[in-house]
Amino acid sequence: MATNTAQEQRSEAGRHQEVGHKSLLQSDALYQYILETSVYPREPEPMKELRELTAKHPWNLMTTSADEGQFLNMLLKLINAKNTMEIGVYTGYSLLATALALPDDGKILAMDINRENYELGLPVIQKAGVAHKIEFKEGPAMPVLDKLVEDEKNHGSYDFIFVDADKDNYLNYHKRLIELVKVGGLIGYDNTLWNGSVVAPPDAPLRKYVRYYRDFVLELNKALAVDPRIEICMLPVGDGITLCRRVK
Repeated sequence: MATNTAQEQRSEAGRHQEVGHKSLLQSDALYQYILETSVYPREPEPMKELRELTAKHPWNLMTTSADEGQFLNMLLKLINAKNTMEIGVYTGYSLLATALALPDDGKILAMDINRENYELGLPVIQKAGVAHKIEFKEGPAMPVLDKLVEDEKNHGSYDFIFVDADKDNYLNYHKRLIELVKVGGLIGYDNTLWNGSVVAPPDAPLRKYVRYYRDFVLELNKALAVDPRIEICMLPVGDGITLCRRVK
């Protein structure tokens, strides 16, 4: 019994060794297999450089995981995205994955409240030759979205929108983004499985920030599930990503 407990403790201690490791897989060995077999060998050099740079940052758990970055990059190519938006940038790993996938005249409107974090990764983005695709706005996204929605020419103008920001505003974002994404376009909401806490019992021991945002994530998931304007697909990639395809 004691041996099993010790093994479990060692196994738990080994979790999250990879930067951005938010995998919901029960086996770390299986997740490592995915990374080493499919992700890292194909990871573009600029993304590897930015991932390793971000690893030294004290908030590195905020970054998009490498497997999710690969997924986003392929998804954008599959839908031939050209005009995109990202809410929540951090050091720009998912932003770089997007920029590398877009054509040379593609555009990304990127928003984050912290320019300093974005500028940490900016030299890598510049070296990759894709900085010209990015328009970065520092500050809360809501005023920017409200202004975009006011002008009807922006309605249905975005092919893809990725949201990885303040979970308590996800529903507020959705009310605006559904007007801005085109019919047939996609919105991706990150962290929709929220550390697996969406199925945790009410008295489960959770980190304070996980517990605080869990109800907002649950509320979003319920709302997306019944929204007739979209088709949805919730994927256990990273910390959970829900893809919403606008159908009307």
